Amino acid sequence: MILVAGLGNIGKEYDNTRHNAGFMLLDLLFAFLGGAKLDFSFAPSNFTSILKKFPFSDFSSKSLINKPNFKGELVKYNSLLLLKPHTFMNASGLSVEAVYSFYKCERLIVLHDDLDLNLGALKFKKGGSSGGHNGLKSIDEKLGNEYERVRLGIGKPLATQSVINFVLGRFDTQELAKFEPSLKIALLALLELISGESIDRVAAKFSLKNAFDLSQIKNKL
Repeated sequence: MILVAGLGNIGKEYDNTRHNAGFMLLDLLFAFLGGAKLDFSFAPSNFTSILKKFPFSDFSSKSLINKPNFKGELVKYNSLLLLKPHTFMNASGLSVEAVYSFYKCERLIVLHDDLDLNLGALKFKKGGSSGGHNGLKSIDEKLGNEYERVRLGIGKPLATQSVINFVLGRFDTQELAKFEPSLKIALLALLELISGESIDRVAAKFSLKNAFDLSQIKNKL
């Protein structure tokens, strides 16, 4: 059983905020598995190759699971669990641990925003520190840190801006225009992880230093 947890804060006031990047990627995965026609025409063919072999039939059985002790929105597709904790960011571990332990999951993949990465940058790793991210800290306290992470770069605040106001602020129109293509690349990477590809191979293929730019990946084609 694979558990994919997107991190964020619930409530409309947090929609499209930088701290909700994990929710945004999970929503994109929900849409994809639900049959939405997403535009990947901007991406090179080696990035989109997973679309031709993704095991859609494995995710044909869908159920929404409402258990109060899970403290979140949980959707089950056969052996795949998708979780949005409803605990708010700082207590994400309460929800993740409840689901992970109940289903005796073999893998945990966490999707989260990252202040240490440029806007639209993507990194993938297993284990390591929380980097000061309170959602990851909460998960680490409950389950340890040996889980896979999809790190979504949101950039850094200005010197005059507080970190809290920055991460809880919304992406502006120009930022979203840069962030959304990278989010789709992150989705393709996530599909490969779900399909059994290793985190190291996914990192080698899909890592980006900035918002999606063809010039970054010419050496990967």
